[in-house]
Amino acid sequence: MANKLFALDIGTRSVVGIILEQHADTHHVADILVREHKERAMVDGQIHNVLYVAELIQEIKNELEETHGPLEKVSVAAAGRALKTEQASVSISIKNRPIFTEEDINRLELQAVQQAQQQLLLHKEDTKNNHYYCVGYSVLYFRLDGEEIGSLLDQQGEEASVEVIATFLPRVVVESLLAALKRANLEMEALTLEPIAAINVLIPPSMRRLNVALVDIGAGTSDIAITDKSTVVAYGMVPTAGDEITESLSDHYLLDFPVAEMAKRQLHTSNEILIQDILGFDEYFPREEVIKAIYPAIENLAKSIGEEILRLNNNTPPKAVMLVGGGSLTPHLTEEIGKILNLPANRVAIRDVNAIQNLTRAPHIAATPELVTPIGIAIAAQKSPIHYMSIKVNEQVVRLFELKEMTVGDAFLAANVRAKQLYGKPGHGLSITVNGQNVFVPGEHGQPAQIILNGENASIKSLIKNGDQIQLIPGKDGSGASVTIGEIIDHASVKIVTIQETQYTIGPKIFVNGQIGKMDLLLQDRDVIVVETSETVEDVLKSINYSIHAQQFQPYFVHIDGKPVSFPDFSSQLFINGKPGKLHYPVQNGDIITFEQRHLPTAEQIAAHLNLLLEEKVIVTFQQEQVELVKTAREFSVNGQVVPREATMPNGATISIMEKDSRKWIYQDVFRFSSWQLPASFKGSFTILKNGQPSSFDAEIFGGDQLEIHLTDQPIVG
Repeated sequence: MANKLFALDIGTRSVVGIILEQHADTHHVADILVREHKERAMVDGQIHNVLYVAELIQEIKNELEETHGPLEKVSVAAAGRALKTEQASVSISIKNRPIFTEEDINRLELQAVQQAQQQLLLHKEDTKNNHYYCVGYSVLYFRLDGEEIGSLLDQQGEEASVEVIATFLPRVVVESLLAALKRANLEMEALTLEPIAAINVLIPPSMRRLNVALVDIGAGTSDIAITDKSTVVAYGMVPTAGDEITESLSDHYLLDFPVAEMAKRQLHTSNEILIQDILGFDEYFPREEVIKAIYPAIENLAKSIGEEILRLNNNTPPKAVMLVGGGSLTPHLTEEIGKILNLPANRVAIRDVNAIQNLTRAPHIAATPELVTPIGIAIAAQKSPIHYMSIKVNEQVVRLFELKEMTVGDAFLAANVRAKQLYGKPGHGLSITVNGQNVFVPGEHGQPAQIILNGENASIKSLIKNGDQIQLIPGKDGSGASVTIGEIIDHASVKIVTIQETQYTIGPKIFVNGQIGKMDLLLQDRDVIVVETSETVEDVLKSINYSIHAQQFQPYFVHIDGKPVSFPDFSSQLFINGKPGKLHYPVQNGDIITFEQRHLPTAEQIAAHLNLLLEEKVIVTFQQEQVELVKTAREFSVNGQVVPREATMPNGATISIMEKDSRKWIYQDVFRFSSWQLPASFKGSFTILKNGQPSSFDAEIFGGDQLEIHLTDQPIVG
């Protein structure tokens, strides 16, 4: 025996009642009844006057019952134009946390859906309508550290993010449907969504990997659904449809709206259109002439639909467009939409009930595109009905609109459980400045909340059914960050260095907020740390207050008469690991530093290196005795003061060398250094000899000369 299905398509201009008989895998359309609204009871898919809509439903019900018997239950659809689609992304830091689990991914997805819900509340115009059912969502992509990735499962990194597209239905749309059915003494057997109904019968799941647009052109609105990546990725609506064409006819030919509607329908069936204007004149017009008159309206309708398709499809034309609904029969509409989308003519097509597989119909039922959605409602509601379910979340009763297999996550959405509640709060972090650089030490990650479903552990994706009880046990909050200086400072800054066979441990100098700090000091938020490390030989010597002054290891030089002169022989030698080094050379852990210390030179030593004599000496033989003759040849003046020749010369001293007695040695100079004198009683004469030859007192002498004065007694005269 056939299973009889009763379905209603409640549209802006009319209500369609349909009787569908199911025979195994086939469906037969037994009857269809169309009744137009007497008043403007529907606006944008939402019932605004429940009484008027209920009366029309009652009228259809009564008429169908005369032929098909009592009708108590009915399948209906929520208008696609009432659906709201939002795209949202969420990023979280996963630094220093365990690898990503399936449950972590589920909670991240829930957080993204809730973000989409928040965006929807911000964008909507009606601020009173603040409750939405999430009827489904799709993950567009996961990202790890900014790079798109197939899955976050078992991944580690710095940041994880997910972007979803979620679809929502206002609760008031469903409630108004229920109220109208109740007044007509009908029980809602099942509920579906208009775009889903049409897509289910025209675009099977195997085709949804293709990027296809389905447009249901009604009287007041054109509903659009886009498929791609094996799912429905977007829904949209434009407030332009068949009435646009009717109004154009009415304006051009001065027709009452119902008369213009009749004339519009003749365009599909007659070559001559009978038109009676408001003055009562009847006249026949050729079909092409009428189409030409309303062509701007046709172009406007095509433009509105095409631009909305592009907007929903990320400004990219889909692969194909399917048109259903009464308005799809508008002449030349398919080719105009093709122009807007830059699609060939065979990629934009009208689909009627003949496109529905395994469907038959009674002879009196025409195969028109406007019947696709009503038939789809009946079939979709029967194949995948949507019910209400009642569950408890932490003892709060939550009623869910069962559009799909419902999960714990859906229950949390309905109960307004925020995704942040599914994790304990992270502990407070510390913000610290180290040598001018900001360092953030995160607190401990919070532990995840525990989800209990009917007494058993569960996850966000666990399926739920009517009457289930869910308990959410809050996760444990993480501890605040705790860190010492030693944990912040790199231990490589501590060096062990051997200096002159003594081992030293060279650590950094640490200042916390201007005060000396120790490695085990616990840091506080906003502490300012300055670390001074010993990087060079000079740094190391200063840090241990070594007794050898660093100046001694500078190259030795002095300024002589305004010119710098270096003396490597007087510079102390420094060695690092046995190789010559300098004070600015870097020091590594384990280095051995030795040095050969040199004493500061005297004036005499510097003069010797310059091949200059401070004293001039000669040795001669005088009266058979050796005599040394000495005189000052030069004097050193340091910083303007004359110094003795044994005085040490500081590194970098300014020295002037002054020439003193430069005269040649003469014979008479010998008397200043010899004790020989003429005898007091001597009365004779003497002869001056130099090297055995007669000479004189002013004769020049040289070292090694033999000098002699030969005395001759004066004879006595008697």
